[in-house]
Amino acid sequence: MPRTTGAPGFWCECWTRNLDDGQPQTLFGSYDASTEVEANNWVSTILRTISPALDTDTSEAAWERLYDHRVNTRRALIRRVPWTVSVTHARAVITWTVSPVTYLPLAHRQSFELPLCAYAFKSHTPRTTVSSPR
Repeated sequence: MPRTTGAPGFWCECWTRNLDDGQPQTLFGSYDASTEVEANNWVSTILRTISPALDTDTSEAAWERLYDHRVNTRRALIRRVPWTVSVTHARAVITWTVSPVTYLPLAHRQSFELPLCAYAFKSHTPRTTVSSPR
């Protein structure tokens, strides 16, 4: 079997945490970026989208990150250094992380025997619900 290598990329995540409830942070969304530009743009687009809804100080901090720190962010990602930015609005913290990763190729399964459980799987038709008359 020919040897294949992985492709470099970045794994991006957005986490949220409510400071009042004592619960751990929750993964809100994730994104797989192929380049540092794509990873940086993912975070920037989200910050740009939510900044009008943030309080004044937090919005200004987000815009400062978008413009003043963009070059430093790009340099860190080019060096493949993990990067994080957080904003706090009201009692919620939103954190974006970008981590360098190596994406591995998927295994080609045509030449391999599938496990027995693969043959036991039976797809089913989704159930439809009938609403009762009011």
